[in-house]
Amino acid sequence: MSGPHLTVVPEETAGAEVYNLTRGPETTAQRLQRLQQEARQLAREEVEALERDLLALGERAQQIAHGGEAYAVGLREMASRLSSELPQKAQSLRAILERTARD
Repeated sequence: MSGPHLTVVPEETAGAEVYNLTRGPETTAQRLQRLQQEARQLAREEVEALERDLLALGERAQQIAHGGEAYAVGLREMASRLSSELPQKAQSLRAILERTARD
């Protein structure tokens, strides 16, 4: 007689949520609060990604602004303006994020 068929279960790598069986089911208010918190976190992550993108674009614009004769004068001038404006915009995003995180 053969024993039960056993298989190897792959190890969880993406941090599974552990549910506490001693607490009751989540109420509607608790669920709303949890979902709102998740939405705020996702929104924060998106704004942080935008901030990184603006900084990277500012660096690229600076490279073009200092690229010499390979770039047309108008392109260099516009890139020069962008290279100073984009980091300021990223800094403004960061300030708003920090201010709203305290609320």
